[in-house]
Amino acid sequence: MRSPAAIIRIYLVLQLGNTLAASLIWGINTIFLLDAGLTNLEAFSANAFFTLGMVLFEVPTGVVADTIGRRASYLLGTVTLSLTTLVYVLLWYRHGPFWQWAIASVLIGLGFTFFSGAVEAWLVDALGAAGYTGEMEPVFGRGQVVSGAAMLVGSLAGGYIASRTNLGVPFLVRGAILLAMFGIALWLMRDLGFTPRKVRHPWREMTRVLRESVDHGWRRPAVKWLMVEAFFTGGVGFYVFYALQPYLLQLYGNPKAYQIAGLVAAIVAGAQILGGLAAPWIRRLFRRRTSALIATTVGSAVALVAIGGISSFLAAVALIVVWALLYAAELPIRQSYLNGLIPSQQRATILSFDSLVGSAGGVWSQPLLGRSADAWGYGGSFVLSGGITVLALPFLALSRRQHAPADVRVSPTGPEPPAQPPGTGADRPSADAAT
Repeated sequence: MRSPAAIIRIYLVLQLGNTLAASLIWGINTIFLLDAGLTNLEAFSANAFFTLGMVLFEVPTGVVADTIGRRASYLLGTVTLSLTTLVYVLLWYRHGPFWQWAIASVLIGLGFTFFSGAVEAWLVDALGAAGYTGEMEPVFGRGQVVSGAAMLVGSLAGGYIASRTNLGVPFLVRGAILLAMFGIALWLMRDLGFTPRKVRHPWREMTRVLRESVDHGWRRPAVKWLMVEAFFTGGVGFYVFYALQPYLLQLYGNPKAYQIAGLVAAIVAGAQILGGLAAPWIRRLFRRRTSALIATTVGSAVALVAIGGISSFLAAVALIVVWALLYAAELPIRQSYLNGLIPSQQRATILSFDSLVGSAGGVWSQPLLGRSADAWGYGGSFVLSGGITVLALPFLALSRRQHAPADVRVSPTGPEPPAQPPGTGADRPSADAAT
């Protein structure tokens, strides 16, 4: 049996490799699509097909993780994503038609769904089996710091490589890193705290796990309203990240300055590092986790409206830093809250279902925001993004009203007990939250 420290180290290695591979193209992705001959509407529609792929495959691949194993799901993800990345390069080289981009984007979404939920579920269950009894915010926060550092290196390296070679080379490097991560995961990952099951009837098993996941997830109000919140914020975050690349080039005045486009990813990476470090501290400022989530969501909406209303490059960069810090600080708190509400056996599927709802939000919001950028410019689309973000606030408030014990304390070994009625102690802060 591995120690909690060893499990956390493996988790950090996986986070490092995954983020480094992915971030090589994050700073240039929109420019890559536009360079292939797509319009803004087509480019963000391609991104929407990516999120559609996540919607279609999130639950099936979550079931893979909850039956065959989290390690198997991760390995399938590395292979699928590396192959589909190479298809993207081929389409860019040939200036392929939009329908081919749409299919390739759906398949890239498939690759990412093998990761989503599986790694997080592996970590939480393995720590529970190893006897870890601490809070999860510091663990998720460290993961975010590592991801931020990898993203900083990857995004800057991707922009530099593209400026020295061409826009396709960072994608090729990404595929090579993913294949290397396959070997590392094959060597290091073991399913601890979870026993993979042989599946004689895959469809029947998928139906059973999905039904139980709905019972423990969607039908539990605190979880349901948190998922609905992601329907509005998930797609907005995805759009803003990629739309900021050409927007900064526009403000800078040089459409070929790929290093400036990579600056967006570098800012978000730095924010992830600081946000991951700050998350436990921010958590202590609020009596409940939902209070922290509401505060950061309001701040993000205000920052987006401000970004859309200015025309100064330096002012835009400063506001992007604010938005990215708020977005990054929210994630570990939300992860801890959600994991405290769900049981181990359906953990990967419920986490995947949560990701599915966020991806579903991206299916409708990204084409809408891309079309608004064609009609009103990127600034107008950011203002609209802020308005959509505000729509998430009532659902966070509804989740808060359930008085779930996980709102004040989370256990890494399983779900929290059912929420108690108001006034019985469930809505009082834990000792660590009051410090």
